[in-house]
Amino acid sequence: MPPLPGCWVGPGATVDSATASAEERVAGVEAYLTSYATVLALTVAGILLVAAAFGVNRLVRPDRAYGFKLSSYECGIDPVGTGWSHTHIRYYMFAFMFVIFDVETLFIFPWAVVLGTSEHQRFIFGVMLVFLFFVTITLPYEWKKGVLKWV
Repeated sequence: MPPLPGCWVGPGATVDSATASAEERVAGVEAYLTSYATVLALTVAGILLVAAAFGVNRLVRPDRAYGFKLSSYECGIDPVGTGWSHTHIRYYMFAFMFVIFDVETLFIFPWAVVLGTSEHQRFIFGVMLVFLFFVTITLPYEWKKGVLKWV
C-alpha cells in the first residue's frame, strides 16, 4: 500500500499526487492519523496511570492530623529563633558558575556534531568562538573578584 502522495517515504523519495489513486490517498491519510492515534492513546494511558496512582495513594494513606503533627517541624526538636538566616553571596556565585560552565558543555557537544555536517561551518565556528570567548573571560574575572575563595 503506497503512502500519502507528497509524503516522505524514504531518503529523497516522495509519491507524486498525479500518479496516486483516491484509494491510495485515503490509505495514506489513515496511516498518518493512526500514528497520531497511537501517541494520543499513550498520552491518555499515562495520564490515567498517574491519576490512578494518586487515587490509590489517597485511599491507603493514614490521615490522622493531631497535636505535633500539625506543627511546623516533625523532627523532634522545637523550633528556636526566627526562620531567617543569612547566606553568603559566594554560594550563589558558585551555583551560577556551575550553571554557566555546565551549559557551555551542553552547547559544545551538539555544536561539534553539527559543525562537521553543516554547510555553514564558518558561521557556526564563529558563533561558538564568540560564546567561548565570553565564557572564558568570566573565569579570570571571578578569580580577580575573589569569588572562588571558599572562606
